[in-house]
Amino acid sequence: MTELRWLEGTDLGPGPAPAGSVPSEAEALDAYSQVVTRVAETVAPSVANLQVWKHGRGRQKGSGSGVLIAPDGFMLTSAHVIEGADRGIASFSDGSEIDIEVIGSDPLSDLAVLRTTSLWPLTPATLGDASKLRVGQLVVAIGNPLGFGGSVTAGVVSAVGRSFMTRSGQISRFVENVIQTDAALHPGNSGGALVDSVGRVVGINTALVGPGMGQGLGLAVPINEATRRIVSALMSTGRVRRAYIGIVGGSRPLPPRVSQALDRERGIEVVEVVPDSPASRAGLRAEDLILEIDGQGVHGMDDLQRLMDDSAIDRAVPFRVYRDGSALECVLTPTELT
Repeated sequence: MTELRWLEGTDLGPGPAPAGSVPSEAEALDAYSQVVTRVAETVAPSVANLQVWKHGRGRQKGSGSGVLIAPDGFMLTSAHVIEGADRGIASFSDGSEIDIEVIGSDPLSDLAVLRTTSLWPLTPATLGDASKLRVGQLVVAIGNPLGFGGSVTAGVVSAVGRSFMTRSGQISRFVENVIQTDAALHPGNSGGALVDSVGRVVGINTALVGPGMGQGLGLAVPINEATRRIVSALMSTGRVRRAYIGIVGGSRPLPPRVSQALDRERGIEVVEVVPDSPASRAGLRAEDLILEIDGQGVHGMDDLQRLMDDSAIDRAVPFRVYRDGSALECVLTPTELT
């Protein structure tokens, strides 16, 4: 029979736990579990289930999740969650319920701001910066779907820079730089928090990609400089003013000669010009390549949308356009998007 012996002076680890011993809770949690547990404990108290109505507690208009973002009662959620509603109830994981009212909604970014006038202490979440996220980074989705308090799922950032289309009346708009994650999202998770590993909210969960489009992938509107401006406008005025020029377009590589001469690789191709729009009146045409707006180089529709804020409304804005082998200058006067 072969004899097994410990070798003196050799560290072979702690070995098996003595018979009958039970590991502590801390020992039972691996590093991944510890991160998710800590994030959940930190952020779940700031996430609520929302039940919303039009004109008091009449017929329910919708439900979803919301995130407290300020100690004075401001909450952030998805615009589609509160569509058609003006007030409701927020229910938190500790069982408390507070009345809420809709302060403002921006369907074109799928963000909305709510507020409660509750007097008891509130626990706001900390907002992070989604522009620093990297593919493969751990994220945790926290929602309050169907009243199940503090529902938590974990996954990774599957992709960044995604986009999805939203509509407001007859106007369509791409929400750019959306976060794609494989953290499972359930019905009612919309408006909940997507959180990084240190407990900062980096996105507002907005959509679940269905069958045929990548089963099990979720999307979240990023918390970044652009969305912070939107949230600030909703908190102060209840609406977001945007400039409108009237084109349909997309990012396109510049011809090599143009790219070398201008030291840039991409521009915005005009696919369609809306009749009687500012772009039409300024002479923009389909197949034009927009190179600069107001002196700033542009590479895609997110650049255009960023520059077409309220400061551009009713102001003569210079555009530089590449057409038929030449760079042209034109001036557009955007109107307000209604």
